[in-house]
Amino acid sequence: MTTGIDLDAYFQRIGYTGEWQATLDTLRAIHVRHAETIAFENLNPLLKWPVRLDAPSLQQKLVRAGRGGYCFEQNLLLSHVLAGVGFEVNGLAARVLWGAPEGAITARGHMLLRVDLDGTSYVADVGFGVLTLTAPLLLEPDIEQGTPHETFRLTRAGQDFVMQVKLGGTWKPLYRFDLQEQFLPDYEVTNWYLSNHPESHFVNGLIAARPAPDRRYALRNNELAVHHLNGNTERRVLATATELRAALEGPFRLILPDAPELNAALGRLAAQSA
Repeated sequence: MTTGIDLDAYFQRIGYTGEWQATLDTLRAIHVRHAETIAFENLNPLLKWPVRLDAPSLQQKLVRAGRGGYCFEQNLLLSHVLAGVGFEVNGLAARVLWGAPEGAITARGHMLLRVDLDGTSYVADVGFGVLTLTAPLLLEPDIEQGTPHETFRLTRAGQDFVMQVKLGGTWKPLYRFDLQEQFLPDYEVTNWYLSNHPESHFVNGLIAARPAPDRRYALRNNELAVHHLNGNTERRVLATATELRAALEGPFRLILPDAPELNAALGRLAAQSA
């Protein structure tokens, strides 16, 4: 992947002030700063606005305009940045298992990254919503790997890997992937489907998520959850469009566009509490 991203602007956006060198420390620092700064959100599909994956569009939306995005936007942006710093980066695709019935076969609807450094491979993923990684993981099965948030591991399923997270002492599957390299046209096809199909959950409801150093924020329609790392969770229904906007601009750190269709959508979502 080639970079067309203004690295100075990107690093200012995420608050990264470290060195521009392809080292593991750099990868870890960029990964956590990106995840904790640029929220996962699906406002464009919800409002029937296009989701563009070219580098200038990613830079304009996620870097300059203060917006977030979903997996293709988040991880494509990160791939451009890492390539610009000097990392060897390949895009991968995964079948989401989180929330799916056991044994279900899902489409390759998620993007993640393989980063190769000094003969060692890592998984990077800043686009999985409420359980987005906050650190890269060794691409090695059957070892528990801590992050600033949860503990993760990779297991094998035939030739594939399964990403799992440890929640309350129980391992839960997030997604299943192989190592076949994916390219922008591969993502464009799936991105169009997920952002346009009338039954896509990205089209039919609001989703936002952002990890903070000691918690995770999650918004589904008008229900806000704050998951603390000590295991406690706070939940609140946002009953007005004003409360929804305040949450998106506050905990999720989004700069919202001034658009009548956004105001109308927030009003419809808030009305669900009636």
